[in-house]
Amino acid sequence: MLSAFLPLTLAHAQSDSKFFTLEETGIEYGRYTGLGSKDVRNTVADIIKVAISLLGIVALVIMLIGGFIWMTAGGNDEKIGEAKKWMFAGVIGLAIILAAYSLTSFIITQLVTATTK
Repeated sequence: MLSAFLPLTLAHAQSDSKFFTLEETGIEYGRYTGLGSKDVRNTVADIIKVAISLLGIVALVIMLIGGFIWMTAGGNDEKIGEAKKWMFAGVIGLAIILAAYSLTSFIITQLVTATTK
């Protein structure tokens, strides 16, 4: 008799799928706000790639500065030594940036592959 006065609630069983739909992840909410509905993982990957590309441009500019100093040294050994330091720093920076790019590209690819299959 007591059960007649208690409100009935329906139990919703979870889906058997181990992956979420777009509605469950909240990705579709961006459509209503005027934002894109692109996957957040891809957006983060694009941001990282752009940041690393900008760092590559900075390393290239550092190498160009070293080359300019060397060209305008006029045989001065001090300036040539300074130019070599600039160019060496640019090459080391470029190597670090390329290693970081390849590592992040590999990690992001593996994460996207692991979470979407």
